[in-house]
Amino acid sequence: MAQIRGWCKGGREQFIWVGLVRGTRAALDVVGRLFFPPVCLGCRNLVAAPGTLCSSCWKSLRFIEQPWCPVYGTPFEHEMHDGHLSAEAIANPPPFDSARSAVSYTSIAQHLVRGLKFGDRTDLAPWMARWMHRVGEDQFGENAVIVPIPLHRSRYLKRRFNQSAELGRALASISGLQFAPQILIRKRMTRQQVGLKASQRLKNVQGAFAVPDEAKASLVGRSVVLVDDVYTTGATAFSASRALKRGGAGTVHVLTFARVLPEDFAMEDRELI
Repeated sequence: MAQIRGWCKGGREQFIWVGLVRGTRAALDVVGRLFFPPVCLGCRNLVAAPGTLCSSCWKSLRFIEQPWCPVYGTPFEHEMHDGHLSAEAIANPPPFDSARSAVSYTSIAQHLVRGLKFGDRTDLAPWMARWMHRVGEDQFGENAVIVPIPLHRSRYLKRRFNQSAELGRALASISGLQFAPQILIRKRMTRQQVGLKASQRLKNVQGAFAVPDEAKASLVGRSVVLVDDVYTTGATAFSASRALKRGGAGTVHVLTFARVLPEDFAMEDRELI
């Protein structure tokens, strides 16, 4: 009986302790919301929960949905049969195996990307990565490793962080995959791609990436999820994918938050990134 009473007492104390912990967390949450209320990721207006968009910003966010080209990930206007390739995939097969992007590079997406990249808004990365994870789940094999597009060390010292690495780290946390930024390096300084034409972008990053010798053993045969913030013309993804394949990668799947779709290039007021 004494042993039974001890168990009951211990269980009651544990129950009380759990209740106190939960009550304290709830109280702290209320206080936190009072002094630091959640705001929209886009316009910073008040919203109901952290990491969300207000109704106005949400309406302007264009998600890229199927049907899409299985190689380039560009959406089709009409339903296509399984395995149907876009004209671009047939005429210009890329060095990567697939590309996926969460949203079109339109108003609110452009604002989020620029906030992360140029506004030191690293707090945006975990939320942006959630949308990327949703669209890129078919790329996350058991043997996959997440590799961000690297910055040259001089630019990294100036900017203090790599936006692609922030997205990649958040994706690794969500997916449980290995985050391996050391697998790919930018071996030479390149011009910023902003304002360059497609041919200039391709030439700018040609031969800019490499897999260090010490990383090749861990890369051989692996599936790589190559992470970047925006897919514009594909120049960076092409160059980095070729370097990864030369370094021994089995497959390379490009995953970005935003994508500049073909019709976006015709919009004169759109400043490409």
